[in-house]
Amino acid sequence: MQDSKSILKRIKQVLDIESQAIQNLKVDESYIKAIELLYNTRGRVVLTGMGKAGIIAQKISATLASTGTPSLWLHPAEAVHGDLGRVTRDDVVIALSNSGETEEITKFLPIIKRIGACLIAITGNPKSTLAKYSDVVINAKVEKEACPFNLAPTASTTAMLAIGDALAIALLELKGFKEDDYALFHPAGTLGKRLLLRVEDIMRKGEFHPVVDEDTRVKDVLVKITQARAGSATVVNKEGKLAGVFTDGDLRRWLEKEEDILDKKIKEVMTANPKVIYEGKLAVEAGKIMQEYKIDELIVVDKNNRPLGLVDIQDLLKVGLI
Repeated sequence: MQDSKSILKRIKQVLDIESQAIQNLKVDESYIKAIELLYNTRGRVVLTGMGKAGIIAQKISATLASTGTPSLWLHPAEAVHGDLGRVTRDDVVIALSNSGETEEITKFLPIIKRIGACLIAITGNPKSTLAKYSDVVINAKVEKEACPFNLAPTASTTAMLAIGDALAIALLELKGFKEDDYALFHPAGTLGKRLLLRVEDIMRKGEFHPVVDEDTRVKDVLVKITQARAGSATVVNKEGKLAGVFTDGDLRRWLEKEEDILDKKIKEVMTANPKVIYEGKLAVEAGKIMQEYKIDELIVVDKNNRPLGLVDIQDLLKVGLI
C-alpha cells in the first residue's frame, strides 16, 4: 500500500483534473438555445444516458423535477423495448453520451425525431451521430479523464453533472421558482417542514390542552394538567379570551411563598399576558419564540385572542424543527 502522502497527492490530482474540466467548459449560445427549449416545453424533460452517463442523467432529472421542471428518466436499453411510448412530441429529450456514439442511444434517435420531441445533446463529441440528430448540442468535451488509463468516466461525468446543474438552476430562476415552491416538493425534508408546517399542524388541542376559567380553583387546575399530561393550563376569562397561563414553574414559585394555595382562584396565581403565537404562523416561528424567552410551551390563539391549542417544545423536537 502507498504511503499517505502519495495517496493524498493522487486524490488532489483527481480533484484538480475534474475541477479544471469544469473550468474549461465552453459556455456559449448552445446553453441559451437549450434553456429556451426547456423553458417553453409544454411537456416534460426526458433524460437518458447509458452507464455512468446514465447515472448522471438520473441525477439531473431528479434536480429538474425538484426545482419546478417536470422530468423523467428513460433507460436507453428499455426505450427500444416499449418505453419510448413515454416520450411525446411536447417533450424535450436530453441525451448524455461522451462519445455521442453509444449504441443504445443512437438506435432510438430516429424514433425521437419521428415522435417530434426536441433533442438536446450533452456530449464530448460535437460531430457525433447524437450531435447530428440533435436540435441543440452542448459541448462537454474534457481534455482527459482522471483515470490513469484515461478510460473510466470521471472528469467527463463531472462536467456533464455540472452542465445539468447549470441548466436546472438557470431554469429555476427564469421560472421565478421560490423557496416555498421548493419546500412543496420536499415536504418530508427539514426545509419543507420549516416552510410548510404551521402551528395548527402540531399543536395540542382538545383533551391534551387544558383550558380553565379564571375562577377555577388551583387544585382543580392541577387535576386538569395531570389528566392532559401537560406542563401548563391556559386560563380564559368569561368571554373565552386568553387571560393567562399557569405553569409548573408558577406552582413552584407560589409554594415557596405560601404552601396553601390549592383553594386560591387560578387568576390569583397565574401569569398574565403570556407569550402567544397566532394561528397560521409557521411552527418554526414558535420554536424561535420559545428559545428566545426560554419557555417550553406556547399558546396558539386566533385573531380574537381565543386559545386554540398549545405547542410544546417536545412537539417541535419530534418533527425535527429544534
